[in-house]
Amino acid sequence: QAQLVESGGRLVQAGDSLRLSCEASERLFRSSAMAWFRQAPGKEREFVAGISSTGRSTDYKDALRGRFIISRDAAKNTVYLQMNSLKPEDMAVYYCAAAQAALGTPTHRNLYNFWGQGTQVAVSS
Repeated sequence: QAQLVESGGRLVQAGDSLRLSCEASERLFRSSAMAWFRQAPGKEREFVAGISSTGRSTDYKDALRGRFIISRDAAKNTVYLQMNSLKPEDMAVYYCAAAQAALGTPTHRNLYNFWGQGTQVAVSS
């Protein structure tokens, strides 16, 4: 049974906004820092945004700070990624990840031990 399930990816136009969701199992969600990574064709998977297990701290890829917003809803065991003013270079498969028992907001993918299947975001110019 998948512990992380992403949704929300689709084709949008440049300048549009889109919100991705990632639902986690309750036990995993409550004990984990959560993050979004993305991987474009031919590129390495990169950190996009992270949020601590308490939700008190967040971190972002510098180039996305102010345009992307990560949040979590403990009542729904769900983490969100609000993406605004989307650009063609944002096109990628977006992955949700969980770092169980992690402190703060890790940015390196090796520190995340649970991954979702990914959701495709396409941005037309």
